[in-house]
Amino acid sequence: MANITRFSPLRSLERFSPFDELERMLETFRMHPLAGTASGFGEMRLDVSEDEKAYQVKAEMPGVSKDDIKIAVEGNQVTISAEVKQEQGGEARSMLCSECFYGQFYRSFTLGQPVDDEKADAKYENGILMLMLPKKAGGAAHKLTVH
Repeated sequence: MANITRFSPLRSLERFSPFDELERMLETFRMHPLAGTASGFGEMRLDVSEDEKAYQVKAEMPGVSKDDIKIAVEGNQVTISAEVKQEQGGEARSMLCSECFYGQFYRSFTLGQPVDDEKADAKYENGILMLMLPKKAGGAAHKLTVH
């Protein structure tokens, strides 16, 4: 006995997804042996902790020269910026794959209390920037009574 199937002129559109081809193309790119993951380029990862006296900030900044790091503290707003410069080779080479990030990036964040910027300290070693940001005296929360 023959199988009878109901004809539906819109059946091909039921599974239509305009992004299927794009997803397949991106999957092929990710599987290429020279292709790495593009996420994370130009990102600065931070760990921020605090105690009763100060904030401690640890920022991962690989490949950055300490001369190319700029830190600005204004009240409780902290901005860290840096530039990774591309090395200029003497020989003419053809690039087969380039996954290294070159350019400027920054992070800006707000802390809970103002920072005493005159006592702040910054150290950079092995691609890690360590900031010690003492809290400004008298920065405790002020409570108001409702009349």
